[in-house]
Amino acid sequence: MKLLTYPFAAIVGQEKMKQALILNIINPGLSGVLIRGEKGTAKSTAVRALAEILPMIEVIEENAFQLDPQQDYEEYCTLCRALGRAVEEQEDLVTTRRRVRVVELPVGATEDRLVGTLDLEHALKEGEKRVEPGLLARAHRNILYVDEVNLLDDHLVDVLLDSAAMGVNTIEREGISFSHPARFTLVGTMNPEEGELRPQLLDRFGLCVNVGGINSIDERVQIMERRMAFDTDREAFVKKWQRESTELADTIIAARALLPQVSIAHALLEEVARNCIEVGVDGHRGDIIMLKTAKTLAALYGRKMVMAEDIREAAELVLPHRIRRQPLMDIPDTVHQYRAGRGK
Repeated sequence: MKLLTYPFAAIVGQEKMKQALILNIINPGLSGVLIRGEKGTAKSTAVRALAEILPMIEVIEENAFQLDPQQDYEEYCTLCRALGRAVEEQEDLVTTRRRVRVVELPVGATEDRLVGTLDLEHALKEGEKRVEPGLLARAHRNILYVDEVNLLDDHLVDVLLDSAAMGVNTIEREGISFSHPARFTLVGTMNPEEGELRPQLLDRFGLCVNVGGINSIDERVQIMERRMAFDTDREAFVKKWQRESTELADTIIAARALLPQVSIAHALLEEVARNCIEVGVDGHRGDIIMLKTAKTLAALYGRKMVMAEDIREAAELVLPHRIRRQPLMDIPDTVHQYRAGRGK
């Protein structure tokens, strides 16, 4: 019997975190979200709950790379040969539908566990590539969840962020290389008290949100009441929130379909660039992610045109972790102070 998950729609507060997760589900090209905050603030609960309400995906049975039979057939042929299997005709493929999964990367994972390995001896003897898939293969079309990402080796974080940005994972060994699709939604969490990410790695996360405990007595009581109701009768509690969960899933599906049609005026592109320059963002990644985020927000709200409020909303998710840090500067508040100064 499957253990029921706490509903995403029932999570009290933490609106920015929930929004950032939804935006990355709609548009994995945002390169993931980093959630910074203390323990016990519903970070992992939100990730697992969101996966439960996402549309089912069709996969090829017994395929370690989670391939879509409608879109990834050419990759399937290549990957089957790499796994030493016969290639089937597309119409003969056995497929199944299942839920999006949350693939977790443990802190002590090795590079081979993450990216996979090549059987070098087989390649040299037989002239064929044989692959042992890693976690990035399992994460394709799913959610890759990395708790305490700041405690991972920097090289592993680099590999994660490269794959999230490119949608491809490459396994290399002794001059032999092999690539496979790795398009996933990356979610990293960390407690800043346990150490920070290097600025170069921090910048690679598309969005970043800071979460903390809720200070409203009414909302804290609401959290306790909902949790008690869930623990008492999980089935009844999930059923109670079914309508809201279905509406959110429908909104995500509609936004995904609308996103390719969203456009932005040249004047708003200038506003994106101006925002990044005025808060001292290094490089151009911030501009590009801010543009993508604004377009994704427009799709989420059911519009085909980006508006000024989308730019302002995107700034709160894209800029804080990219601002040049000054001594004693409070990063989370900087964008708010900047916007207040400009009368935004």
